[in-house]
Amino acid sequence: MLYSLAGGGTLSGVAALVLLIVSTATDYWMQYRYSGSPANQGLWRFCINHKCHAHTITVAFWDATRAFMLLSVVSCFAGVILGLSAFTNGTKSKLVRSGGIALLLSGFLALLALAIYTGVTVQFFGKRFIDWRFSWSYILGWVAVILTFAAGTIQLYLHQKNMAEPSAPSVPDS
Repeated sequence: MLYSLAGGGTLSGVAALVLLIVSTATDYWMQYRYSGSPANQGLWRFCINHKCHAHTITVAFWDATRAFMLLSVVSCFAGVILGLSAFTNGTKSKLVRSGGIALLLSGFLALLALAIYTGVTVQFFGKRFIDWRFSWSYILGWVAVILTFAAGTIQLYLHQKNMAEPSAPSVPDS
């Protein structure tokens, strides 16, 4: 049962990693209308009428969101790799605990990035554009936060549960 739970935690971590990468890399964090044309933006580019351009100005909230999302991806990757050690070293391994901590850190970093983006978007873009909405890249980021917290919690639970169980006595060879 513990290995199936470890598999579920690892699967949640892998799913979170994929969602974090897609969310960070795509251009649909927000959609709006600009001079009557459809527009969308991500962390790296903005697109107006399906023509995309790199962000040319450096704005602190974009830099902070990018940095926290990239750190979240790296931390999630480390958590997944360390979580896979449960299948080779057993769930008592300190690597499983480290993986759980890395996944929780990943979730916290993504949560911080999304909170910064949400606050600035609502305060700035919400007043600038009448017809705007958060889009699927942004939503995938929030789903990834939930999955990273779930994966990290599962891995820490497994480690704690196995550390509390007494080891089976060894039988001496005769």
